[in-house]
Amino acid sequence: MGRFADLCGEIAASLEEGVDELTLPPEVWDRLRGDWEEDDIEDAIALVRESLLQSELIDAADSLSGRVVDLLATYGAPAEFAKAAAGEARLPLEAIGQIARRVARLEEVLEAFRDKPPEEAPGFDALRQRLADHGIEAEMSSGRDADAVDED
Repeated sequence: MGRFADLCGEIAASLEEGVDELTLPPEVWDRLRGDWEEDDIEDAIALVRESLLQSELIDAADSLSGRVVDLLATYGAPAEFAKAAAGEARLPLEAIGQIARRVARLEEVLEAFRDKPPEEAPGFDALRQRLADHGIEAEMSSGRDADAVDED
């Protein structure tokens, strides 16, 4: 495994940006063929490409998630949440809730890849709590309506 890791390191250092993707220059291919099988070289290239793409994906997801957390945090304030609940916000409350749940999950996953924890997001946390409370209140009020129907 150590030799293969060395091969991957050498390939990572030698890859060049091609027209459609990263490519290994022909002279590096020729040099590596002296010590490695074609399949091993191709496997190492695929592994390095995948690793680089994963790093880009994580960076993009982290940046996007941070921006969405900041955006959603504005709805954590009581007045802004009340507007959203009344249907007066740019986004419907249902969409805000769906996005908040997806971003919260994304934040959980990103924790495994981050070097340091993200900054505190009290507005986003308040929004998540308000959404949870709003869901409970809606269930309770619909339960009361069902009880009133049963009494008739």
